[in-house]
Amino acid sequence: MRYIEDVVSLEFDEKLCNGCGMCAAVCPHAVFELVNRRASLADRGACMECGACARNCEQGAIRVRAGTGCASAVLSGMLSGGEPSCGCSGDKSKCPPDGAP
Repeated sequence: MRYIEDVVSLEFDEKLCNGCGMCAAVCPHAVFELVNRRASLADRGACMECGACARNCEQGAIRVRAGTGCASAVLSGMLSGGEPSCGCSGDKSKCPPDGAP
């Protein structure tokens, strides 16, 4: 399943990665992969902002606003049977700012 491209709050700092592979192991959508014994973003657009990767990254190389943003709206719409809406209509400037609940 694909979510709304280019609005995912996922941030990854490759320099902080120690290559443990936990992000790849816990991600339900294969957003991360290991390349040369280091994590790499394989498919950022597949991120559903669940936060499993960030919670399991001891090095703090991954940040994501779990349960917020457009991906959350898509999931809520699917679960409720209604139309997904985060109110941004694809305009990133209208999405909640980083750190917003």
